[in-house]
Parts: sequence; C-alpha cells; structure tokens
Amino acid sequence: MRVSLRPSLLQYQRYAITQKRFLSADPSPIVVQHHLAPHSGGIRVLLLDRPANRNALSRRLIADLRKHIQHIKDEGGVGGTRALIIASNNDNAFCAGADLKERKGMSQDETKQFLHDLRSTFRELASLPIPTISAISSTALGGGLELGLCTTFRVFGSSAMVGLPETRLAIIPGAGATYRLPALIGASRARDLILTGRRVSGAEAYFLGLCNRLVEVLPEEQKAEGKARGKVLDVSVQLAKDICEGGPVALREAMRAVNGWQRGEVSENEAYDNILNTEDRLEALKAFAEKRKPVFKGR
Repeated sequence: MRVSLRPSLLQYQRYAITQKRFLSADPSPIVVQHHLAPHSGGIRVLLLDRPANRNALSRRLIADLRKHIQHIKDEGGVGGTRALIIASNNDNAFCAGADLKERKGMSQDETKQFLHDLRSTFRELASLPIPTISAISSTALGGGLELGLCTTFRVFGSSAMVGLPETRLAIIPGAGATYRLPALIGASRARDLILTGRRVSGAEAYFLGLCNRLVEVLPEEQKAEGKARGKVLDVSVQLAKDICEGGPVALREAMRAVNGWQRGEVSENEAYDNILNTEDRLEALKAFAEKRKPVFKGR
C-alpha cells in the first residue's frame, strides 16, 4: 500500500489496519505498534509478548513473526514499512531462546520441522531490504540472541544480559550464531562466547561490538516496571527515524552496497548507478541550494 507524502492520522490508521490484515483472529504472541516515519510510510514495531514463558520461541511466535517478515518482504522495500523494530512487551526478557517445554513434547520429525521454520524465518529477517533493529533491555539468550543477530542494528540497555548457553546443554547454537556472530565481532571473540556459554552485560556487549547503541539504565530505572525497555525502545525508534530521514532509494541502495562489501567497488558502483537518475537526488540538490530540508518521495 502506498502512503502519501504527508500522511494524515486517518490515512496512517488505515495503513496500520491494512498491515494487520494477515494475522489470525486468535490473540497473537506479538503486539504490533506503528510510528510515522519521516517523508512517508511508517516504522513497524513488533513486541514479543509471552511474559509467562519469557518470550520463548514457540511455534506460534515463529509463525506470526514469519507472517510479518513475509509481508514486509512482499513490499520489496518500496512499500509502507520503512523500518522494523523487534522488542519485548514485558520486563521478563527480550527472548529466552527456544521454548524448551514445547520442544520436550516434540517428536524428532517435529523438531526438525521447527528448526527448519526457525532458520528460514531468521534468514528472511536478515535479508529484508529495510533497516531492522533489535531493542534489548533485559535477557536475550540462545535463540533470543540469534534473533537479535539477524537485525541490521542492535540497541542494548546497560541492563541487558546476553549469551549463547547451548554448549552447556550439550548442543550448539542452531539458528545462525556460529556464522553471524563471527561476521559481527570476529571469530576469536565469537569462539569465546559460544564455547564458554557465558553471559555478557550490555556494557561488555558494546565493547565487543555486539550492539550499535548502549542506553544507560540507572538502578532505580531497572526496578521500575517498563522503564528500562521503554527507554531502550525510545532510542530504537529515534534511530529508525534518523535513518528514515535519508532518501528511501538511497537507503535501500546503501544497504545493498554494504551487504555486498566483499565485492568491493563493483557492489558500490552498481548501487550508485541506481540512484543517479532519481527524483530524490535532484530534490536534495535543489533543497541544498534553497537552504531548506529536502522532501523525498522515494523515486
């Protein structure tokens, strides 16, 4: 659905309702919020909401997450969703990893199917053509941290505690950590976290390069219900808005170029060629000459 350049509240409400049309009538373990983005479109926020299970990755949660990701993928980077944020709707955890209670009752074939669905969902999330952000203010363990590794950016609170404890359960990370984590922080540091299974604080995670932003959460704020996650989510939304101030086509092509960094200048040149003849590029030059903010249309 195309969103007008300066959408009214009514227009954006219609846009948000349209985006929810694919969800089932049953209560979802994912709460959806929407924020207006600069220029056009919106920022979709997915709040994991299984407080009794510390937002563990159940079959239903993965299925609903996959629907959201598929809908954004179908937009092809030119639809109403300009950025995606994944966060928690409770203070218990960002995500405690796999739902071990549910997993215990699965047959071997059901376990294989679950892993297939989990991996494919994470793979599609990691390949979305829009900026994605994980907002983590509490614990993200195992598959929960692997979920965070799939997003473009990670915003941690100083109250965050993350880790990959799988080897202590006689398994290994199975949803991307063994290759996404080394790509992010280097093989040596990745080995440390994976082989020891130790947990690291938000501050150490920032030092390791595991997160892009670190939000200070004071001790009293950590004790107040919703304060820490609200603070981290606010910074994440602002990050998404800051990104969306850029030209939509330029952002899409910049992501494409950086994702193809191993191809060197070939990737950059291909992406640059795609923005040379855009209206937005000419609008930016005109706005600079007229000493005003540019108004981008995504074309």
